[in-house]
Amino acid sequence: MLCYVTPKEHLGLPNVEDVKQGVIAYKIAAHAADVAKRFPGARDWDLEMSKARFAFDWNRQFELAIDPETARAYHDETLPQEGYKTAKFCSMCGPEFCAYKISQHVSDKMEELLQQENWIAP
Repeated sequence: MLCYVTPKEHLGLPNVEDVKQGVIAYKIAAHAADVAKRFPGARDWDLEMSKARFAFDWNRQFELAIDPETARAYHDETLPQEGYKTAKFCSMCGPEFCAYKISQHVSDKMEELLQQENWIAP
């Protein structure tokens, strides 16, 4: 059984933001339990989010977030210009050290090499 608890539990009366944070924590815990119990489809959301991250599809990531409004606000805090919604790097690592960008580069190069050796079809 899961129940949500606000950050103010037993310290004061929760406000709307406290309730929101409690519900978000509840949703995360419920999702983790579903994944751990291997419920059918439980990992679908994680897979979709991973695909959006790897593709640098920021708007899709915002859509998939448990709290899309906050996800967008966090991103906008660091990279507010609209052009950054299509950036091929994250705000933490920047364009030079982004792990996803490096992974994409390695994947692209590997595919190119495999095609050159005729191990996979173009």
